[in-house]
Amino acid sequence: MSKHHRPSSGEAAQRRVGVWLVGARGSVATCVVYGLAGLRQGLLEPTGLATETEPFSSLDLAPLESLHFGGHDVCTRPLTQSAGELVRHNILPPDLVTATSADAARYEAHIRPGVLDAADVGLADLHPEAAGRGALAPREQIAVLTRDLDEFQREEALDRVVVVHMASTEAYREPRAAWRSLDAFELALDAGEAQPASVVYAYAALASGRPFVNFTPSLGSTLPALRELARSKRVPHCGSDGKTGETLVKTVLAPLFVARRLKVLAWQGYNMLGNRDGETLADPLHKESKLRSKDDALRSLLGDPEAHTKVGIDFVPSLRDWKTAFDYIHFEGFLGARMSLQFTWQGSDSALAAPLVLDLVRWAEFAARHGEFGEMPHTAPYFKSPLCGGTHDFHAQFERLLAYAAEHSR
Repeated sequence: MSKHHRPSSGEAAQRRVGVWLVGARGSVATCVVYGLAGLRQGLLEPTGLATETEPFSSLDLAPLESLHFGGHDVCTRPLTQSAGELVRHNILPPDLVTATSADAARYEAHIRPGVLDAADVGLADLHPEAAGRGALAPREQIAVLTRDLDEFQREEALDRVVVVHMASTEAYREPRAAWRSLDAFELALDAGEAQPASVVYAYAALASGRPFVNFTPSLGSTLPALRELARSKRVPHCGSDGKTGETLVKTVLAPLFVARRLKVLAWQGYNMLGNRDGETLADPLHKESKLRSKDDALRSLLGDPEAHTKVGIDFVPSLRDWKTAFDYIHFEGFLGARMSLQFTWQGSDSALAAPLVLDLVRWAEFAARHGEFGEMPHTAPYFKSPLCGGTHDFHAQFERLLAYAAEHSR
């Protein structure tokens, strides 16, 4: 990441920071909003927030009290319905929802219709205006999204807005020639060439000078053209695909086998999940985007092209917001003895993801305030497919984050 200037200590405490959530009524966003409100009222402990622990908490990160929410969504489902579902599924405590209803109402007032991705036309409970926005030419889509961000920043008197993409995974797209450079991409926009919604959101954020976090496996700001845009606009961005569950365990365990020179013969994973994300991933094209990010990390860590690796995902409606992952690791040790390790991961992706989103917002705002721009390599431990590449070893990634914190604490 490039650097520009370093502001004085304590500047963060005097600022108002906007957080614009794309996928604003989804389970993760709902957990983020109610969770932060609970933290502010002292109803929750900051469990899962690395930025609330040393050495990170000693940095002048934006205080949690300084964050103000708005967002885009393509559905008409009210936030209270999303919260009610999470209460029924034993993820959100009912007392928390009741005590923070005023915060949720303020957030709901700042939710605007998003841009419907072309591949998602026909899904349930879609907002008609989101469908209309999805049918606009890409330049017009960018204009309306930017207008929403500008209005939010003006109405809330915000110093900066961080945009976080957490909408359901988009359908996989083959790379295009127009994505290779900013000039080619601008020409494609001028020609009216339709773009994936995540790319449009990312462009609107970066072109208007706003940090962008891609918490999904969708394209977002991963395109070479948009990376170039971020550098030219001197804006930080990071992604992709939040590392919350099975892949997190894989990136901790796989280096063990490599370090001990135990030969992994096969690593088979199987995931079952419910909720709307699971329903979206039931579609083969949407599933392809997710599977690529889940399997690439493991293959990279093992470094053995002969190792069999495979991961599967199935939609199980009755699981709701809970996810179960089974992994079977078949490996060979000394004397050719074949052994196995198996683990089961059960958890709520939304509850696991929410504190990571808050961490990433604070890191993105911190980077922008310190004049840093481009990719944020120190955020790699948060993602399955870090923008800057490098090792997928979670321990090595976390050491890099610690080094970043040490550099900024001097």
